[in-house]
Amino acid sequence: MSLRAKFITAIMILLFFLVAAMLFLIERREEKAIFEEQKSKGVLTAKNIAYLNLEPFMFWDAEGVERNIQENIDQKLLYVAFFDQYNRPFAASDFAEKYEQIFKVSHLKGPVDENTYFFQTKEIQYNDNKNLISVLEIEVPVFTRGSSTKWGSIKIGLSLEDMQKEIKQTRFMLILIGLGGLLVGIGGAVFLSNRIAGPIKKLVDGTVRISRGDFSKKIKVSSQDEIRQLAESFNEMSRQLLLAKKRMEVANKKLIQAEKLASIGRISASIAHEIRNPLTSANLNIQKVLQSDKLEELEREHLDLSQEGIGHIEKFIKELLDFTRISELNMERFSIQEIIEESVKMISDSLEEKKIKLRTDFQENLPSLYVDGDKIRQVILNLLRNALEAVDKGGRIQISATLLKEGEKNAVKMEVMDNGSGIPNQERENIFEPFYTTKSSGIGLGLANAQKIIEQHQGSIRVKESEEGGACFEIILPVEGDK
Repeated sequence: MSLRAKFITAIMILLFFLVAAMLFLIERREEKAIFEEQKSKGVLTAKNIAYLNLEPFMFWDAEGVERNIQENIDQKLLYVAFFDQYNRPFAASDFAEKYEQIFKVSHLKGPVDENTYFFQTKEIQYNDNKNLISVLEIEVPVFTRGSSTKWGSIKIGLSLEDMQKEIKQTRFMLILIGLGGLLVGIGGAVFLSNRIAGPIKKLVDGTVRISRGDFSKKIKVSSQDEIRQLAESFNEMSRQLLLAKKRMEVANKKLIQAEKLASIGRISASIAHEIRNPLTSANLNIQKVLQSDKLEELEREHLDLSQEGIGHIEKFIKELLDFTRISELNMERFSIQEIIEESVKMISDSLEEKKIKLRTDFQENLPSLYVDGDKIRQVILNLLRNALEAVDKGGRIQISATLLKEGEKNAVKMEVMDNGSGIPNQERENIFEPFYTTKSSGIGLGLANAQKIIEQHQGSIRVKESEEGGACFEIILPVEGDK
């Protein structure tokens, strides 16, 4: 059974026994009250009959008493019997004379007072009816005025059918009230179970989803109690697990990257050893041959092309070794504005040649950064050269630097934007991978090396879509003391 079903079942059982006990006690109390009321009416009826027949009774007019009695007999008053002061039968209704235990038996023997009375319930046959009817028999003493001695007594028999009907009606009403209360209680139990078991079921569903690796489940609970605190704790746990999962993914990605770098490093060492030395010898030999005056112009052009190719190979080997080598940072305090301006100066000729407009936007009073100036300059220069290649003649490039404040931590954000062709979404995740390139020339280590340098400075670099339609590279470097 589910928790909700157990809760509802327990409440139903508890309500059933509680309502049953309450109905039982109320019914007993009502029956007693009805019986006491009936007994009080019987005593008053008996005394009233005695009062009406007091005069003929005092003069021992048995016929007059019997005549008066017979006039008062009805369906409620079944019989009446008078006894003298010696408890002997004096007068009775016709029905009472048929039963000796009614007509000849008096229960008020010995000295009594005006408040004394006798009662009992019995079952007798009435008017030759085979079915027995319940009778409340009451006997009260009869006193004359000014006398403290009992003159006689009167016994009456009252039918209890009306009382039994009233008790049945009361019992029926109590049962209806009990059923109504039980239904209301069941409805309340269902409501409470939904309020309690509903959020718990959400928590169970959430734990199942977490066990399957889905940490994005958020539980919303409107109540202001411990269940809401539990839901908030669960949501916080999900958030922490999601962050841990993302960190693990980043760590795995870095681990894979480190393994790639280790493999590339081993390959690079082999390449440097196997290619660089013979290549240097070949380059020196070409330089010696070029110094000869006997070379024809065509031969000299071919040798220049060979030397240029050797230069490309050496540049490739240098970039490969720079990427795989774990270099130490020469940390000093630098102004990021000066680093950017120096980088711009290094490509100013290329900018003028393509008539590209470069605009800088620096926030005032930027703090200085504790960085390796040459490494950061290398990163910015690489991004500027990529933007220079991406934009057409007469294009635009913009560099901005602003201060970021996140709580007590500060950082400087740099953005290099252009209005070139941009980078497709499907390629943005791979542009920082080693040897990944979309250019016709190059080996795809520029951005990978830039990411490596920024991460060495405890910063981050990412690419996003530029406001002008091209690419935008965002670099965030922490201010000293916030690393």
